[in-house]
Amino acid sequence: MKHLCEQVLEALKGKTLATAESCTGGGIGAAITAVAGSSGVYKGGIISYQNAVKRDLLHVSETDLANIGPVSGPVAEQMAKGARNALQSDVAISVTGLAGPGGDTFGNPVGTVYIGYADEKEAFSRRFSFCGNREDIRNQAIENALQI
Repeated sequence: MKHLCEQVLEALKGKTLATAESCTGGGIGAAITAVAGSSGVYKGGIISYQNAVKRDLLHVSETDLANIGPVSGPVAEQMAKGARNALQSDVAISVTGLAGPGGDTFGNPVGTVYIGYADEKEAFSRRFSFCGNREDIRNQAIENALQI
């Protein structure tokens, strides 16, 4: 993981990065800040475990949270955009998903994770279906977010 974080920091040299994390609970930020000198790129992150934090700090649409759920592509994109704006960063990455033990009321099974990305030119999200226990799913989400 450390090598991947070093690659991310090198690729973003001269830019800044922010994170918005739900199911990973700050794991991306912890992995990045384990690398010496990461403060030159990483501005910080918002752990938005509850919908109210997604809504109030990241400006995720209340309608989207209610109608399509927090584990969705549009919410992941809004989380990334919200982190980028809140922390005034060049790039932001977000993660929202279900690490277990159960799925959600919107039909998403355990292992469903959406990773969002935003920069000054684009915003997008990708859907992943991870397997394993809670720790496995969280670690796979962190690794895939860093790869994006």
